[in-house]
Amino acid sequence: MTTNRTTATVKSPPAAEMVDDLSIDYPETDFMPMPDNDEQFIPVTDALSALRYFLSSRDDAYVSGNLLVYYRMNDNRTRLAPDVFVVMGGTRKGMRDSWLTWREGKVPDFVMEVASRSTWRYDARGKRAIYATMGVSEYWRFDPVGRYFNPPLVAERLVDGEYRPMEVTADADGIWRGYSPTLGLDICALPGPLLRFYDPQNAAWLRTYDEYVAAWEASESALQSEAAAREAAESAFQQEAAARQAAESALQQESAARQALEDEIRRLRQQLPPGE
Repeated sequence: MTTNRTTATVKSPPAAEMVDDLSIDYPETDFMPMPDNDEQFIPVTDALSALRYFLSSRDDAYVSGNLLVYYRMNDNRTRLAPDVFVVMGGTRKGMRDSWLTWREGKVPDFVMEVASRSTWRYDARGKRAIYATMGVSEYWRFDPVGRYFNPPLVAERLVDGEYRPMEVTADADGIWRGYSPTLGLDICALPGPLLRFYDPQNAAWLRTYDEYVAAWEASESALQSEAAAREAAESAFQQEAAARQAAESALQQESAARQALEDEIRRLRQQLPPGE
């Protein structure tokens, strides 16, 4: 999200000629502003939550956003902060303060930038050139207001060191859709535009954080309703059992009283004089 204008020239001396200077500090912030507004913030957070959950079962996938990516060894002034990026394979999960490509051993495989008034030109030119030089396999750009890109979704794949367009088409419902080989997902701009991810293998939309929360709350509500119904059924059963036990007790008492009366009548008859 940062608007820090690093140069598009990222050539460094060959790695074999450099030694990683471990005394250099790589700050975790560049003190640049966060997203311009909700139109930019919401697609970024939705994308991060959806992709993190989708890739949560993979130990070699890392998803982050607005994290500083340093891509020149021993240079702590040259960095970028992609809105969303994914590293697939050869990596590990875990919290990080920043991403140092030479120490991690990988550059991001997938990057998405969400356009804003202050960043869209740099996303389309300066950052694009840097990502290509870094070797980022897929570069996507999304326009949340439909003002900067036409169509609102732009996809490119790195071929021989240069970005080439990937197919993004609109369907009958007005959804712009492109396929990401890196993620194995369709990336879609729904009318609005709204950024969503679709899993073609499972024929399902990836949920956003708000949708996960809503589903969890609905599940919790259903569980609570089920528990309340089960408790009510158990209470009714206990009441029925108590009533049945009370009825049986009453019958036993009545039987005992009748038996006692019969015993008393028999005793009295035995006390009568003979012939009476």
